[in-house]
Amino acid sequence: MATIDKVPMLAEGHAQLLRQLKHLKEVERPENVEAIEEARAHGDLSENAEYHAAKERQSQIEAQIADYEDKLARAVVIDPTTLSGDKVVFGATVRLLDEDDKPVTWQIVGEVEADARNGRISYNSPLGRALIGRRLGEEVEVVTPSGDRSYLIDAVEFR
Repeated sequence: MATIDKVPMLAEGHAQLLRQLKHLKEVERPENVEAIEEARAHGDLSENAEYHAAKERQSQIEAQIADYEDKLARAVVIDPTTLSGDKVVFGATVRLLDEDDKPVTWQIVGEVEADARNGRISYNSPLGRALIGRRLGEEVEVVTPSGDRSYLIDAVEFR
């Protein structure tokens, strides 16, 4: 019997996924249907590159829609402002000190919301997995593609 894993995300990520799903269903899918109809009008489908490209795009759109609907059905929306404590959990904003005592701040978010340039890392990333469950003041070792890194958890906030 298969288990259905929940997909944790912030309200912002849930809203973003809903917007993307709506765009796919209301804009991209109808545009693609028009492209298929237009390509069909050109005649012989066996050698019609536009038709085959549009059909391929249709498959991609339908797969994306199915993926988004699945994630939304399994979504568990978490509001970090309702959390507290000194333990790193999903939604926490964590300030770390690296080996040179240089501070770096990350918020632990869902895969949908991850954006390293804006200080948001997935709970499934190597650093995210290393931080979850750790407490304020603990040292964390992380294996990254650029080598092993060591951090000290300097602050845990929920905002």
